[in-house]
Amino acid sequence: MNATDRPRFAPDWLELRERADAAARAPELLRPLRERLFAQPAPDGSRGLVIRDLGCGTGSMGRWLAVRLPGPQHWVLHDHDPLLLAHAGARMPITAADGTPVEATTTRGDLADLSAADLAGTSLVTASALLDLLTCEEVEDLAEACVGAGCPALLALSVAGRVELTPSDPLDTEIAEAFNDHQRRTDQGRALLGPDAIAAAVAAFERRGATVLVRSSPWRLGCVESALIAEWLRGWVGAAHAQRPELAPDAVAYLRRRLEECAAGELNVEVYHTDLLALPRPVSGSA
Repeated sequence: MNATDRPRFAPDWLELRERADAAARAPELLRPLRERLFAQPAPDGSRGLVIRDLGCGTGSMGRWLAVRLPGPQHWVLHDHDPLLLAHAGARMPITAADGTPVEATTTRGDLADLSAADLAGTSLVTASALLDLLTCEEVEDLAEACVGAGCPALLALSVAGRVELTPSDPLDTEIAEAFNDHQRRTDQGRALLGPDAIAAAVAAFERRGATVLVRSSPWRLGCVESALIAEWLRGWVGAAHAQRPELAPDAVAYLRRRLEECAAGELNVEVYHTDLLALPRPVSGSA
């Protein structure tokens, strides 16, 4: 798959969702992650943790995680979009949880080309809102690379296929089902996993002997997040309508009602995601 086949995301959307993402991430996965990362002392001359953030976007995962891990860190930020890489590289933290330095470099390219050899010397692979954009084969390849390198993977905020809106509306279920079908669509010959991605990733890592932990990481949005809710609604309903054109004009009227409720501060939304931590067995020479 070529890098140009990847969907592009506007920096404004990624910025808008960053606070909700940070609040949703599952912090309980950090303890087993730290235990694994620091199970062995760093070798003499080591520059500390080497962390690769796949599909880094504007760098929100790095900004959230770097300050929660101790010790010197070198982040390698991967994305196909040079604009997003520029945002991410410029805004990484410069110190870790214990005040030691954090460095970052950026690299542009196709995430699907990463192999175990590419991950040699990597302490951790991270990604946010990425798994559901991959195919089954790509998830298998990612698991193969991480397990082959003995490299843990923290894969956050994958869509779970479940949304709850309060107050409810008769069209909620139909819109949600159409959106989930859109997430599972075949795009330029690629059969996307959408909400099936977590189950596929768990199976792929466990089949290769990794220990896998999963935790729910939902957005819980109210009137304070009205701007995010409104933008999410437009994308959610738009994707549903694109998948099932026969929903028009009901989808148009539904979106209008929901945006009016949002503007009045009367709409609460829970968008369910899942965070996954995969802990492969260490290989000789890995962290």
